[in-house]
Amino acid sequence: MTAITDDLVLPPRRFSLATAIRRNPTITFGAVLLAALIIVAIFAPYIAYSDPFKIAPVNRLRPPSERWWFGTDQFGRDVFSRTVYGARVSLIVGLSVALFSSAVGLGLGLLCGYFRKVDGIVMRVMDGLMAIPSILLAIALITLTRPSLGIVILAIVIPEVPRIVRVVRAVVLSIRSQPYIESAIAGGTKNTKLLLRHVLPNTLAPLIVQSTYVCASAMLIEAGLSFLGAGVPPEVPSWGNIIAQGRTFFQIAPWTILIPGTFLAITVLAVNLLGDGLRDRLDPRLARRL
Repeated sequence: MTAITDDLVLPPRRFSLATAIRRNPTITFGAVLLAALIIVAIFAPYIAYSDPFKIAPVNRLRPPSERWWFGTDQFGRDVFSRTVYGARVSLIVGLSVALFSSAVGLGLGLLCGYFRKVDGIVMRVMDGLMAIPSILLAIALITLTRPSLGIVILAIVIPEVPRIVRVVRAVVLSIRSQPYIESAIAGGTKNTKLLLRHVLPNTLAPLIVQSTYVCASAMLIEAGLSFLGAGVPPEVPSWGNIIAQGRTFFQIAPWTILIPGTFLAITVLAVNLLGDGLRDRLDPRLARRL
């Protein structure tokens, strides 16, 4: 009997990179593209061949060439170097907003979904915050303070937190109604143990997916704020600032807008592809079809 049982034991599956890529092409493409952009942002001082702040009027509005890969702007600054450094601002804003809003939204969502008394009060506050547009909030904060990267992140985090709270709350409400949770509550299990051991792990998959969409949305909002002059200071090379400063010369120097706009679109596309792939992989109903 023992010999028969040993013969029926299946060997462990070996990890195959090719198989993983074939089964998750969306995740792979999005992750590789995003990783490449992060590497560019980290090693920007080594990739950019000129100072992004250096003004050279003699070289103003030069088209792309072997010397100026992406051309120059109206002040003679190298668009390639400014675009490379601009990746830092967009990625810092996107990742910071996703991290902070996910952390705050996770905590509030757990409280709202598990404790009914807290739900009514906190959710009404969240509804009020969702009514505040990010652009108007950023303009108000910058009017009271000085333009900075931290103010932009704060202005985007505040309206994004309620979206995370709603997702986590919905998951917690569905889990709390499960029989094993009700049995644990009836058996006297502490709420802290239930939240950490049973409820929290089930919220991570939808939280990760929602965080990717928040990251992409934050980068677009930051670019829009910088374009309107309500984002980071104008001298900081961000994609929104580059597009805003080059819009006047678009007809004679379209590269000053098209190139940073293309990089912004590629970054948002990479994050969205990663989020879509994670959603398909982490959702049990969709995973069965793959």
